Amino acid sequence: MTEQNNTSKPDPQEIARLTRELEKLNAHRFVKVHNSLWRLIGFQFLRGLAFGLGSVVGATILVSLLAWWVSQFEFLPIIGDWAAQIADQIETAR
Repeated sequence: MTEQNNTSKPDPQEIARLTRELEKLNAHRFVKVHNSLWRLIGFQFLRGLAFGLGSVVGATILVSLLAWWVSQFEFLPIIGDWAAQIADQIETAR
């Protein structure tokens, strides 16, 4: 068996193309944010704030819709009264 030793020199055009692609990658916003520790901390902090705010707003809407829906059941004496009280408190808060 004969083995071919393929150790040819790299093509300069390929190296230039690879260099351009690497420059484009380093200029990307994602890489720029992760190159600086303070930018990364700030980005993650803002991301956490947005996630927290979205969670609170979403949960508030969901709970208020659920309380309104349950308040429509008047045939359940305990749950209906409890839900009606919650609905009244929501209405007076507006």
